[in-house]
Amino acid sequence: MNVKRYYVYILQCSDNSLYTGYTTDMNRRLLVHEQGKGAKYTRGRGPFQLVYQEVFAEKTEALRREIEIKKLPRTKKEQLIQTQNDRRCRS
Repeated sequence: MNVKRYYVYILQCSDNSLYTGYTTDMNRRLLVHEQGKGAKYTRGRGPFQLVYQEVFAEKTEALRREIEIKKLPRTKKEQLIQTQNDRRCRS
């Protein structure tokens, strides 16, 4: 059985700006961004670095979280990114 997953992610653009998005296929979505066919905001801002992601079982949860993150000031987004990086270093 194929379980669908929903991803909320933050990309760091080449101009150092942060973009938050949602997808069901992280690899495909990153490729689309790199090809300049992703979100209007990211066009011309590549290359990108995936700096944060969360995985959800429910689409509504993921979309709600995407909106929450988009509303955060940059400093709070940077804290999220740092917290996730700290966890990965300890694992």
